[in-house]
Amino acid sequence: MVTVGVYGFDGDSFLRRLRQADVRLLLDVRQRRGVRGPEYAWANSQRLQAALAHARIGYEHHRELAPTTELRHLQYAEDERQGVGKRSRRELAAEYTRRYTGEILDRADLTPIVSVPAGGGTVALLCVERDAVACHRSLIARRLAERHGVTVDHLLPEL
Repeated sequence: MVTVGVYGFDGDSFLRRLRQADVRLLLDVRQRRGVRGPEYAWANSQRLQAALAHARIGYEHHRELAPTTELRHLQYAEDERQGVGKRSRRELAAEYTRRYTGEILDRADLTPIVSVPAGGGTVALLCVERDAVACHRSLIARRLAERHGVTVDHLLPEL
């Protein structure tokens, strides 16, 4: 399994990176499946799904793993307190991590997302932040590793 964010990619480099990792199924764990800014229009749900279909990569939305609006605002407040923007965040707030784990992750059944897609290949968890440690997908990945023995890598844009 891998995780991947949107920031730092364009549509072509994103698909190229997924192909390099042999991703066959992308699990979107965003609450809102849109990204602000014209440079990321490719990552908005309908465009992304069309590009993935063309690349023969499956797509599933797992909203149950997305942070609630309240949790996102908790993280935004911590970002503001630290003077960092969402796109430059380097870590998650301790309270956000605690609450996301208790309110979302502890209640989620991760068994269905552990299985390998038919025909083999890799499963990818998608959200927006470039670095997994600045995103809730790292918490999902850690849980999958700890409780399901899943090996997880984090894909980054090429520099």
